[in-house]
Amino acid sequence: MVSARISPRIAAIAPSATLAVDAKAKALKAEGRPVIGFGAGEPDFPTPDYIVDSAAEALKDPKNFRYSPAAGLPELKKAIAEKTLRDSGVTIDPSQIIVTNGGKQAVYEAFATVLGEGDDVLLPAPYWTTYPEAIRLAGATPIEVFAGSDLEYKVTPEMLEEAYTPATKALIFVSPSNPTGAVYTAEETKAIGEWALSKGIFVISDEIYEHLTYDSVPFISILKAVPELAENTIVLNGVAKTYAMTGWRVGWMYGPTDVIKAATNLQSHLSSNVNNIAQHAALTAVSGSLDAVDKMHEAFDRRRKAIVEGLNAIDGVVCPTPKGAFYVYPDVQGLLGKTIDGVTPRTSAELAELILEKAEVAVVPGEAFGPSGYLRLSYALGDDDLAEGIARIQKLLSNAA
Repeated sequence: MVSARISPRIAAIAPSATLAVDAKAKALKAEGRPVIGFGAGEPDFPTPDYIVDSAAEALKDPKNFRYSPAAGLPELKKAIAEKTLRDSGVTIDPSQIIVTNGGKQAVYEAFATVLGEGDDVLLPAPYWTTYPEAIRLAGATPIEVFAGSDLEYKVTPEMLEEAYTPATKALIFVSPSNPTGAVYTAEETKAIGEWALSKGIFVISDEIYEHLTYDSVPFISILKAVPELAENTIVLNGVAKTYAMTGWRVGWMYGPTDVIKAATNLQSHLSSNVNNIAQHAALTAVSGSLDAVDKMHEAFDRRRKAIVEGLNAIDGVVCPTPKGAFYVYPDVQGLLGKTIDGVTPRTSAELAELILEKAEVAVVPGEAFGPSGYLRLSYALGDDDLAEGIARIQKLLSNAA
C-alpha cells in the first residue's frame, strides 16, 4: 500500500494565522486599498544603528563566510549567559545554550527534543498559534487550559491540576504573553513553578518579551522564582522583539545539559549554524546598552494606553489592560450575534473578516489562539496608523444592533 503523497503529520499542520492575516493585509495594500494591519507582532522601528554597524563590520572578516559551531558562536553564547544573569538573575553556563534560527526554531527544537508519542503537554490558552502545531509535530498532544478575560488570561495551579493527566510531560509557560500581554506576578510564577516541580514535569518557558513590561510590573523568570526547576526547565528567547530584529532570525534556548546536547545534535542535521553575520549583530545587541530598547518601550507604552482606551470605548468590547508584550486581546463576545453594517457575525473569525472588508483594518481572530470570542491586535505599529485604525473600528462597530 502506497502512503499518502504528503506526510500526514505535515499535512495536519494549520498555517500560521498571524502570518496569514499579515499576508492578506499586504496583498490588499498592493491592490491599492488603504489597509491598516494590527496582525503581525513586529516592531515598526528599524534595528538600532549600532547593531547594523556591527553586522557590516562582521562582513569584512572572511572567517564569517565559513561554517561555525552548530550550537552558536562561543562569544555569543558567553554574552547570552551574561545577559541572562543581568536580566533574569539566572546563572547558566554557555554550554547550556544553543543559538537557533529565530525563536521559532527554538520552540520546535525544544518540543522535538523532550516530547514523544503519547505525551500530553499543558498549554495555557490563549496561546501563540505555533505552540499546538509544534507539539503535535513532535507526536504529543496539547491539552488546552483556558483562562478568560475575567482572570486576565492567566491560569492557576488549580486549573493546571484539573487538566493534568498521567501522560503529562511538560507545561508551556509564557510571561509576558503573546497573544494577551498578560504578565504573571512573582507570586503567581512561583506557585506555578512549584506545582510543576511537584509533578516532576518539564517547563518550557518562552521569555522573548522579557523587556516589555509596563506599569512598573517586573519580569520574573520562572527559574528565578523556583531555582529547583533548573533540571527540568527549557527557556526560549531571542533578539527579535526586544531589539526590532525580527528579520535577522536569531533566537536561543538554554536548559539542562543533556537536553541542549540532544538539541544541538538535532540542529547539526537540521540547519547547522545560524548565519554568522546575524550572530555578530545579536552579540552586539545582547551585550550592549538598553537605551534604544528603552526608547522603543516608551512608544509601546504610549500606544498601549491609547489602544486600550479606544477599544474599551466600544459597546460590547472588554479589553483588559495588558502588562507586557505589545498586544491587546479584547473580549468581543458582546458583539457576536449583533448586526453590523448588514452582517451578523457569529464568531470572532467572522467579525475579523467583517472588520477587514468594511473598515479595511486587519486583526487576528481568537480562533487562532484558542476559543472564539476574542481578537488580537498588535500595537507595534506607528502612532498615526494606530489612531486611524482604531477610529475605523469604532466607526464600524458603533452601529452594532
